Amino acid sequence: MNELDARAILFNAIEGGHSFWAQEIYASSALKVYNRLIDGGYDTIKYGPLITEISSTTSDSILCAIDAQGAQFITPGHSSWPSKVEDLAAPPIALIAKGNPEVLTSDSLAIVGTRNPTNYGARIAGDFAAGFVDRQWSIVSGGAYGIDSFAHKGALVAEGLTIAVIACGIDINYPAGNSRLFEEICESGALLTEVMPGHKALPHRFLTRNRLIAAISEATLVVEAAFRSGSLRTARDAAELMRPVMAIPGPINSPTSEGCHRLIGERAAEIVTSVADAVEFIGINQ
Repeated sequence: MNELDARAILFNAIEGGHSFWAQEIYASSALKVYNRLIDGGYDTIKYGPLITEISSTTSDSILCAIDAQGAQFITPGHSSWPSKVEDLAAPPIALIAKGNPEVLTSDSLAIVGTRNPTNYGARIAGDFAAGFVDRQWSIVSGGAYGIDSFAHKGALVAEGLTIAVIACGIDINYPAGNSRLFEEICESGALLTEVMPGHKALPHRFLTRNRLIAAISEATLVVEAAFRSGSLRTARDAAELMRPVMAIPGPINSPTSEGCHRLIGERAAEIVTSVADAVEFIGINQ
């Protein structure tokens, strides 16, 4: 048993975003936490199911399941590990990447927003993605319909790199309508998840996924978002990490821009109206 084996076993058994176990592992090591669990160093009643699961699992079976999907298991110390995620209160135990994992360490902009954008929002997402690709940045988003898809497509059309951080196993195309998009992303960029293959997207996994989008990016841009939106959660996550947050203004009577106007009104995001604005704002705040 070594550190990689221990991380694989704990990654398989512990849901992503679990602050207690993330802090325990990063405070010492995955191997020490694993051994302490096995040796009864943690409450054996409270953590009984976890102890049972890690005792009956081998790292070989976990790593083989990941390898069978043409993906890589990435941990701290790996050349493609995005060290910026360690700024999180609950950093990932490990990550699974498919495609070109080297893109995970590049300068990147997160572009997020509603699943039901207007034509205006769709165009802006693509334009900003292309504008940052021209400046040798990669584009990060969540692979969902709407603004996410237009951001990924904007980067690809500009012959750039993009990363889709998904809330399910690397083998599950969710949403199914984006399966071709995911294939195109993997040709030069990457799909990224902290969920084992075979696991479906669940509501809470989207929230924990959002923190990764914010963490691996130098800055976050919200294009269109409702007043209550998961995209606002990503913006808050970025702000907590002291990363620049920007928002695109829209028509004052547009429901899809209410979230952006809320961020701007609360001084939680900088208003930007051009790629040049965004580049300048990021440069000042880095």
